[in-house]
Amino acid sequence: MLVAAAVCPAPPMLLPELATGAAAELGDARTACSDALSVLAASRPDLLVVVGACDPDHHGAYPQGARGTFRGFGAGADVRLGEGEEGPRLLPTPLAVGAWLLGRAGWGAAPLEGFGVAGPLDTERCLEAGRELAAREERVALLVMGDGSACRSLKAPGYLDERSAAFDAEAARALGAADLPALAALDAGLAAELQAAGRAPWQVLAGAAEGAGLEGRLLYEDAPYGVGYFVAAWS
Repeated sequence: MLVAAAVCPAPPMLLPELATGAAAELGDARTACSDALSVLAASRPDLLVVVGACDPDHHGAYPQGARGTFRGFGAGADVRLGEGEEGPRLLPTPLAVGAWLLGRAGWGAAPLEGFGVAGPLDTERCLEAGRELAAREERVALLVMGDGSACRSLKAPGYLDERSAAFDAEAARALGAADLPALAALDAGLAAELQAAGRAPWQVLAGAAEGAGLEGRLLYEDAPYGVGYFVAAWS
């Protein structure tokens, strides 16, 4: 059963060495992520699963010890998903960012796994994947990595789309309220058009949280680079 969850954004620029001169701009987001991770540790899970979007070829489970890299983003940093044998596949970038957050927090509270959810996966299959994750152990926690719309400004990666503000506002409200029906109702087609990579991971979370009775808190909401970033904690 799901006992806690943290929702964090997944930009590689969370790493100060990648943000360089702009590192301070995401300082509040890093602090909020640390606060959300403390909720996970306090829940005393038997298993923590890091969930993030990936391309369909990389969908599925990643074992503890799997390696991620940020070399393609101009930094020589590699990360590991906890201690263990390195797996055959590199972590998708959102999972690598999650691994970095856990390493920064000195995570050692429970075994770790990663789960890459294909970005185009339909809502019902996302919900079912979440149910399966929640059934893995008696006490399961999720670290859910995902961004909102990438179309919040003229300089955003996806340019400005007038629909993006309303989409992000509803996503932020639903994440902060642990509103499972609202998360499940996020439109997959619209999310794809708005380049909202968090849609599928958030719907995995919605499936995992069914029947858990968790309450949510929104710890951070902003769009500093024209991309919606949210941090929430559920317990």
